[in-house]
Amino acid sequence: MKGFFNHVLASMLGTFLVLVIIVILNFIIIIGIISSSNEKNVIKENSILQLDFSKPIADRSSAKPNLSTFKIDKTLSLRGIIKTIKKAKTDDKIKGIYLDLSTLQVGMASLEEIRNALKDFKESKKFIIAHGEYYSHKSYYLASVADSVYLTPEGLVQFTGLSAQIMFYKSMLEKIGVEPEIIRHGKFKSAVEPFMLNEISDANKEQTLKYIGSIWNTILKGINEERGIPINTLNNYADSIIIRNDKSAKRLNIVDDLLYKDQILDKLKKLSENDDLELVSLQDYAASTKDINEILNEKENNIAIIFAEGEIVSGEGEEDKIGSETLSKAIRDAREDESVKAIVLRINSPGGSSLASEVIWRETVLAKQTKPFYVSMGNVAASGGYYIACMADTIVAEPNTITGSIGVFGLLFNAKELMNKVGININAVNTNSYSDIGSPARKMTDFERNLIQKEVESVYSTFISHVAKGRGMKVAEVDSIGQGRVWSGEDAKQIGLVDVLGGLETTIGFAAKKAGLKDYGIKTYPEKDKMTMIIEEMVSGTKSSLIEEELGDSYIYYKRLKEVKNIKGIQMRMPYFVDIK
Repeated sequence: MKGFFNHVLASMLGTFLVLVIIVILNFIIIIGIISSSNEKNVIKENSILQLDFSKPIADRSSAKPNLSTFKIDKTLSLRGIIKTIKKAKTDDKIKGIYLDLSTLQVGMASLEEIRNALKDFKESKKFIIAHGEYYSHKSYYLASVADSVYLTPEGLVQFTGLSAQIMFYKSMLEKIGVEPEIIRHGKFKSAVEPFMLNEISDANKEQTLKYIGSIWNTILKGINEERGIPINTLNNYADSIIIRNDKSAKRLNIVDDLLYKDQILDKLKKLSENDDLELVSLQDYAASTKDINEILNEKENNIAIIFAEGEIVSGEGEEDKIGSETLSKAIRDAREDESVKAIVLRINSPGGSSLASEVIWRETVLAKQTKPFYVSMGNVAASGGYYIACMADTIVAEPNTITGSIGVFGLLFNAKELMNKVGININAVNTNSYSDIGSPARKMTDFERNLIQKEVESVYSTFISHVAKGRGMKVAEVDSIGQGRVWSGEDAKQIGLVDVLGGLETTIGFAAKKAGLKDYGIKTYPEKDKMTMIIEEMVSGTKSSLIEEELGDSYIYYKRLKEVKNIKGIQMRMPYFVDIK
């Protein structure tokens, strides 16, 4: 008995000590919040704005606790970055911009918005120089807007054209004894192909080549306009892999010179006419500028920006998931807010649950009936992401946005053989004939398969009917460009799925004009104050942050596996995850 009490007391003491440590850590972080919020960065004369995109850029700004520094890491939203560059254009203290591009974690559509902001900045006649140790297709596309592009000696420029590589699991599943049970509609709905084939289908190859070709052409066109290299010549460079090293990159005018970092810093000193080089980061510059900090301030008349980022799931969702309940409430709150005169739904989503998408779609219908309702598409707004966009008055996307994928599928697994191999046998006791429908312990019957197929067909019919109504098209027209096919924003505009090419600011401008507003504020949804976001991160983000820090660049694969594991019900989602390098 004495040992029992000792064990209980020890457990209680351990729990108490853990709670004390958590309280102390949170207290230190809160002190860090207060101190960091009181910091005021003073921008000196002849400063240079340094743009470094080594951390992912989200549509919405965030403030996350850093357990190693006990401070808050603040990240600017895409809109905040655009506004910061715009402010720097007219700020006499900023002499130019330094693009540090050795690492770039930006989606293609977001990259396009940033690149356009830099093109606008150049109208001020201030300089932009770019430097990197290695340029991917994406980072070079951004660098090409600079007045001068520099590469570290012995550095590399990737210029081989875009390639889509897709993994297929059919043979592996056969070896381990797992049979995929696939139900889909749409010959292009290739989300399930890796489970049913060993190689890419002709239809999937056709659609993939079409949209990556469109993205590649946008990249070539942009480089041609800024560097003056003919598009045919650029394609020849890629076909022959002639840009093999730093010297060939310079010889072929891909870069202007080969310089080390210290030489770049010396050049920046000369350009800024300042021996004491003053480099200011995006975050510090934004923190020093009052009107940038206040870009989201509400006024008597507002435009609502509703952020929909991540896969679509039922319920509340999470920070990186669109919960049907949370997003529906956000749209409803904006619709019922009398100060909100127009609504912009910003979508960055590959889709997800069909039922959750339908719940959100209903709120978009009600919003459109009440106020001007616009959609801005980010890097991806496909399948379920397009489902919740289709009722907008106007849909705006970047040329490199991935969209469309109007199709539906269901995916179940029969793991009976695998279970038998490892010595597991499952017996089902059912109250009714089909109580265990969808069980991984047995193969589906023909009746069950036909039943689910009819549901998939019904959901697809509803999908294309919604799109037809929202886009003013015939159902047959939508079906002909649907079938699960993925499109680039550029191509989607040509077939009527997108109205205008542009970014979030373009969309806000349309919404303001439609609402007759010249002076307006911005109100963001779902509504969260900074302290709430930080506390949520303390509670839920610590584990993810630690895993992300440990896995580094491989974290994205861990995250994708978690998403696949949580797929439930009939789905409207992209066939795979797109990451342009």
